[in-house]
Amino acid sequence: MAKRKRLDPPVLHRLSPFADPAPESAPDGTRGPAFATPERAAPIADIAGAASASAALEEISDTLRRARDEGRMIVELPLNQIIDDHLIRDRMHAQDDDMEALEASLLARGQQTPIEVVQTGPEAYGLISGWRRLEALKRLSLGKGDARFRTVKALVRPPSESAESYLAMVEENEIRADLSFYERARIVILATRQGVFPDTETALNTLFASVPRARRSKIRSFLVVVQALDGVLRFPEALTERLGLQLMKALDEDAGFAERLRAAGAAEPPADAGAERARIEACLEAQKQALKAETGSKNPGKRRMDAGGGITLVAEKGKLTLRGRVDATLEADLLDWLRARGA
Repeated sequence: MAKRKRLDPPVLHRLSPFADPAPESAPDGTRGPAFATPERAAPIADIAGAASASAALEEISDTLRRARDEGRMIVELPLNQIIDDHLIRDRMHAQDDDMEALEASLLARGQQTPIEVVQTGPEAYGLISGWRRLEALKRLSLGKGDARFRTVKALVRPPSESAESYLAMVEENEIRADLSFYERARIVILATRQGVFPDTETALNTLFASVPRARRSKIRSFLVVVQALDGVLRFPEALTERLGLQLMKALDEDAGFAERLRAAGAAEPPADAGAERARIEACLEAQKQALKAETGSKNPGKRRMDAGGGITLVAEKGKLTLRGRVDATLEADLLDWLRARGA
């Protein structure tokens, strides 16, 4: 009989279309084990795993990117990249004792509340709110040389209309309620001049929409003072509510009052807020006496009465005249009162 040729069992890795070819025998001449299993997974599994990991990484990156772009993620930025005069600030001066207290808090606990900024360039950010925190960090960075104070925690807000930025700044300061009426009125006028709002009334009602109506009315009264005396007074933020309303009345009654006050300040600049307040009161008294003398000599029957709220009632020859900031609310109330009396 003819000898039959013995056939070896098939090797599995040779049958796989995805496996690399393997030698039939080892270098020492021995043959590899029958039915050997390939050592690495099929490439299709590798591709699927890599795609899944890439998709997960892309999703995380996209989530973080959107959180940053929408101003929901706190980031640390170098102090020298923050433009602190991006907006015209409503606060004219910071009290030294307030800044010292803030610096002490930052030293003890670090920065707890982020500032708000808007990106204006590749490495530049305009400050929206948090001026006091930024200023305190700058002082600590210069004075202490501590690495903790070379950066600031910030929320990068998306680029938006200027009105929203001003509103964020005003709301932050209204929470602390330590701005003077002069400073409040000043930011209304400056924001209007910048073209952020079409007129002062729109600016007032937008920026201070959340404050009580009575306070908004007082801010409106101070608009006259700011328009006439901004740049004339050296310590305007120290004006009290009462003195500011007296100034408004004087400016309304006498067109030359602002110029006389300017001349008095130029001749002898006040050393502090107290000296400036005394000068204002002296000018107000001089105007009062001059008006009284003029009224007595030219028209003895003419009387002026202070109705409060910056309103003057003038009685002359059977006529009554209102002078001052007569707004729509006062006008409506007066009409209702007259109609109720059958006038």
